[in-house]
Amino acid sequence: MTATNQPKFPLGQTVMTRGVSYEFDMEFVVDCIKRHQCGDWGDVPPGDAKQNDRAIGRGMRIISAYKDAMKRELWIITEADRSTTTALKPSEY
Repeated sequence: MTATNQPKFPLGQTVMTRGVSYEFDMEFVVDCIKRHQCGDWGDVPPGDAKQNDRAIGRGMRIISAYKDAMKRELWIITEADRSTTTALKPSEY
């Protein structure tokens, strides 16, 4: 599946952890959430990207990873039931 500018799945309630709110620029976080919803999985390994592609139609959890200009990693996770999408640091998982 190829990333587009069109949303591929619902995000549900979108939240972020305290660590993300303190550490990351909100414009970066919002951009990553948009990329995630449009199928741009960021820096995940190819096998995980394929799993995310399958997860869209099968109602499974979707996980993306992105790095900001300072190389800090941000994860975006949408739950299998699409009720919630969370932006978090890997250390907060």
